[in-house]
Amino acid sequence: MTSPRWHILRDGHAVTLARHLPVRMDLCVRATFHAPTPVSRTALAHQIRQDVWRALRRLRGFSPVVRVGHTGAAIAIEAGGRCAGPAGGAADRIADVLDNRANRRRWLAHAGRRP
Repeated sequence: MTSPRWHILRDGHAVTLARHLPVRMDLCVRATFHAPTPVSRTALAHQIRQDVWRALRRLRGFSPVVRVGHTGAAIAIEAGGRCAGPAGGAADRIADVLDNRANRRRWLAHAGRRP
């Protein structure tokens, strides 16, 4: 699941997935949702990163960063990343990705299959 091109940082109950170190969040959107079953935070971070990248791939100099943690029974997500230039409506596009129910169902189904 891990790729030599991605840095996976584990800090207590959180996992951060980033392309570059040090991790830099010039742009950050937060979301919280519930998972009915335990999920792999790493697999979930990869799934979210893919969808955020698809939404912002035309944003020049963008490098995604996703942090997945727990707040009680909920999953806490921080998604965003490095931006080399103006971000325009990027935060709104990330929020749309995170708020999309179909995305969440797909992410949880995928991450729930992982140990």
